[in-house]
Amino acid sequence: MVLLAAAVCTKAGKAIVSRQFVEMTRTRIEGLLAAFPKLMNTGKQHTFVETESVRYVYQPMEKLYMVLITTKNSNILEDLETLRLFSRVIPEYCRALEENEISDHCFDLIFAFDEIVALGYRENVNLAQIRTFTEMDSHEEKVFRAVRETQEREAKAEMRRKAKELQQARRDAERQGKKAPGFGGFGSSAVSGGSTAAMITETIIETDKPKVAPAPARPSGPSKALKLGAKGKEVDNFVDKLKSEGETIMSSNMGKRTSEATKVHVPPVNMESVHMKIEEKITLTCGRDGGLQNMELHGMIMLRISDDKFGRIRLHVENEDKKGVQLQTHPNVDKKLFTAESLIGLKNPEKSFPVNSDVGVLKWRLQTTEESFIPLTINCWPSESGNGCDVNIEYELQEDNLELNDVVITIPLPSGVGAPVIGEIDGEYRHDSRRNTLEWCLPVIDAKNKSGSLEFNIAGQPNDFFPVQVSFISKKNYCNIQVTKVTQVDGNSPVRFSTETTFLVDKYEIL
Repeated sequence: MVLLAAAVCTKAGKAIVSRQFVEMTRTRIEGLLAAFPKLMNTGKQHTFVETESVRYVYQPMEKLYMVLITTKNSNILEDLETLRLFSRVIPEYCRALEENEISDHCFDLIFAFDEIVALGYRENVNLAQIRTFTEMDSHEEKVFRAVRETQEREAKAEMRRKAKELQQARRDAERQGKKAPGFGGFGSSAVSGGSTAAMITETIIETDKPKVAPAPARPSGPSKALKLGAKGKEVDNFVDKLKSEGETIMSSNMGKRTSEATKVHVPPVNMESVHMKIEEKITLTCGRDGGLQNMELHGMIMLRISDDKFGRIRLHVENEDKKGVQLQTHPNVDKKLFTAESLIGLKNPEKSFPVNSDVGVLKWRLQTTEESFIPLTINCWPSESGNGCDVNIEYELQEDNLELNDVVITIPLPSGVGAPVIGEIDGEYRHDSRRNTLEWCLPVIDAKNKSGSLEFNIAGQPNDFFPVQVSFISKKNYCNIQVTKVTQVDGNSPVRFSTETTFLVDKYEIL
């Protein structure tokens, strides 16, 4: 097939968003779309219409049309399959099939269209792959950034240590009455070691200190000039005015976005010379009527050794997972030893693990569509009533061994209809009138508090309350993979170690 263009247009033929996959002028595509409504025969039901040069393959979407313009010799069956995929992509980015909503997300749609078709030919992709490609989220990139930040911190610490050594050497030389060593370059020794060490120390210390802006000097006489920092009263008056109009004003702590909730870190543990960080991230998409569309979980064990004498060690891994995860060791780890005895050690026992750096030694992956694997099920049931829409939301913890903290369930709301009327609720809620969302906040969900519900009423339609997003953090991992023991290679003597476990949400949606 040769696909010329894909467009979303009104029933009058006005183009809202259009993506051309071959060389085509704007006048040409606008003319083709303007002629499209006139060619349709109202007495018959078809999904395509032809002219002398092109073929229109279309699908009605409420007040709009999803239209594909192809050549006449293209395969109509492939065209219809491509059209269905285009029609499924649009609700992924637009909450309502309206002209304003399509215009607001036009670039998102164009990026998604480019993943479906390249140079006029259909790519072999599905909806989940399109979502992954457009998000461009890379686990390897995050690991690389974490390692780079660790290296930068170590370099700064080394600079401070060297600066202190230079300063100490200068002081020792002054006490003994000797001349401080020079540190000049290119044959010049005009700068003494003492001044160099002091200058280096001061520079490092200054970079660590937060910069405090000096308070503006207050003039002695009256002045009408613009003064910095003089808008405090204006802001307070504006906030008071919003409160008088019925707006809900949240503090900076209460106004955190849902995406920021996943950035909350577990309090630091007491790190031993051998420290392991076990981290899991979950990406999950469910349908509003039930059914798991996709669930993907990535886990990794990061090893950090801060003492050289513990470089040659082995980790005893206990794997009690029964869900069928796929394990993969680092290339330098002895895979046969891990398969036979569940021990993580280097292929060459004489070598040591890197010191003062985070090293990923084991990672695992789980991808499934089995509904029984969903850790936390969300059931959102909106129903229209005489005074708006009654929304009932329930949650239930499926994995009793998990303890989820800082759970936030975010429900989108229709714009311009005011605040929802809360009926019954387990936990607390926050209404954000700026982003038109209702956040249902639950501090802990565990086996003792495994289910709860929320009921509220607001004007709108059932489709307005999706997608529902969930975020949480847990100190227990989803897959039962733990390090139970650490021993040295020589003598098999035990080594003290510390472990930090984190289970986070990368994406958790009910569409």
